[in-house]
Amino acid sequence: MDFRPLGATGFQIAPIVFGGNVFGWTLDEKTSFSTLDAFVDHGFNAIDTADVYSVWAPGNEGGESETIIGNWLKANPGKRDQVFIFTKVGWDLEKPGEKGLSERWIMEAAERSLKRLGVERIDLYFSHRADPETPYEETLGAFDKLLKAGKIRAIGASNLDASQLSSALDVAKTHNLPRYEVIQPEYNLYDRSSYDGALRDLCIKEKLGVVPYYSLASGFLSGKYRTQDDLSQSARGSGIGKYLNPRGLKILAALDAVAARHDAKQAEVALAWLIGREGVTAPIASATRREHIESFAKAVQLNLSAEDRAELDAASA
Repeated sequence: MDFRPLGATGFQIAPIVFGGNVFGWTLDEKTSFSTLDAFVDHGFNAIDTADVYSVWAPGNEGGESETIIGNWLKANPGKRDQVFIFTKVGWDLEKPGEKGLSERWIMEAAERSLKRLGVERIDLYFSHRADPETPYEETLGAFDKLLKAGKIRAIGASNLDASQLSSALDVAKTHNLPRYEVIQPEYNLYDRSSYDGALRDLCIKEKLGVVPYYSLASGFLSGKYRTQDDLSQSARGSGIGKYLNPRGLKILAALDAVAARHDAKQAEVALAWLIGREGVTAPIASATRREHIESFAKAVQLNLSAEDRAELDAASA
């Protein structure tokens, strides 16, 4: 496995991060354990989750994903030293006061996440989204306290644009506070506009780690959703209809062509495109079956040619 430095965190991670949003939603605990076992057995070593996962599922209130990961770690004591755990704070948990990036909530949320995960410290703690009501100085100050207390090892930010990230980096430098070392943007062959350009340029300039989410566009880039009738195939289908347009179908056609040349699956090609892109450390991808993990391993080994990349870039431009 080709491990990569994750910004200035000191972590060396495999080129794909497991997306834990499926735990407690489309995967029950038993299947989650089996999928995580397969992930680690294939040499991967980073798992991403959040305190809000999966509040959207009926009967859930948030924390389900972290709890399942914690139970898996408890059932497999040796696995803790094999994986980096990423989690996030700041999304709305739909209870009064349980959202945002204030010092009060970050400190409380961190303790809850530590308890659910059953770990002494979180490897990488993300602010989940911007909080316009809280100054960066307060947020970074709270993270500083957690770092000094040994409860987290590094910090990152998700869903910031270039201007917001630049401001946060400036505040960190001015006030001698820890800076965000890893960024988690939405980025894939279809959704390119929010990262390509100023944000990507800033991440490259500052040598930040980048772990994009929705790497397969909620599964659209797997190629199994091509008509409205296909959307009923999974619980995520309702969010995929927006991709069924001429541009989306053009991207699928390019994926089909490149996949055929390499005897690969469309999802493997889409992940390989991300893995090989400058300004990306490791895409986040979810799996619901062991076969998906096997595809992750194939994606890591897939070497796209300049012609392949040009075809994919042209289709997704």
